[in-house]
Amino acid sequence: MNKETEFIFGIRSVIEAIKSDKLIDKLVIRKGLTGELSQELLALVNELQIPYQLVPNERINRITQKNHQGVVAYISPIEFQNIEQIVPSLFEVGKSPLFIILDKVTDVRNFGAITRTAECAAVDAIIIPEKGSARISGDAVKTSAGALHKIPVCRVQNLLQTIKFLKSSGVQIVAATEKASDLYYHVDFSLPTAILMGSEDKGIEVEFLRISDKLVKIPVYGEIDSLNVSVASGILMYEAVKQRMD
Repeated sequence: MNKETEFIFGIRSVIEAIKSDKLIDKLVIRKGLTGELSQELLALVNELQIPYQLVPNERINRITQKNHQGVVAYISPIEFQNIEQIVPSLFEVGKSPLFIILDKVTDVRNFGAITRTAECAAVDAIIIPEKGSARISGDAVKTSAGALHKIPVCRVQNLLQTIKFLKSSGVQIVAATEKASDLYYHVDFSLPTAILMGSEDKGIEVEFLRISDKLVKIPVYGEIDSLNVSVASGILMYEAVKQRMD
């Protein structure tokens, strides 16, 4: 995707894009923006719960030097799905669901690589938080080898509530963390499962670890003490594939 087509700018252009049901990934809005049109935009954004950031004008100038009027909207190349609809539909057809939850994985290439592996492993959906996740851009689609157009991606406002929903639906939460004592292949991945992966710098949020059903680790024997998150995700997803084949 050409970078010029990944975003639109200008208050009126963005309003019209929203009203015409274009999929807005997120908005960047200049701090202190005033005027009737800007109020209309903010009302739409709040009504439709479109993620946005208030930033200095210099930040927007780095995105585009054109007449942006203090507003830039990133266009999503995919349509997000609803996890609360996906879960019951999978159980209804007798499937044991397999999901992957990414807690603040911000690197676009890692996200794309995880998506590619997830599609190959027949993962039923990828769940990401609305804030603090990699932006699903043309680069992400390219890195995923097109998998982002094939696998459902669910972007949720409250990841904690989504994890609780999955647990209440009968899905076990398996969190990958170096703090675990159990090795990943000791878990029964044939059960309905959501694999929870954290960011490389901070790992998984403590509150998510507390409510997870299983904490697991991947053994590391070299001098580097951790794996890249996309590699670690692939190991766990394919352990699930192996067990389900067996």
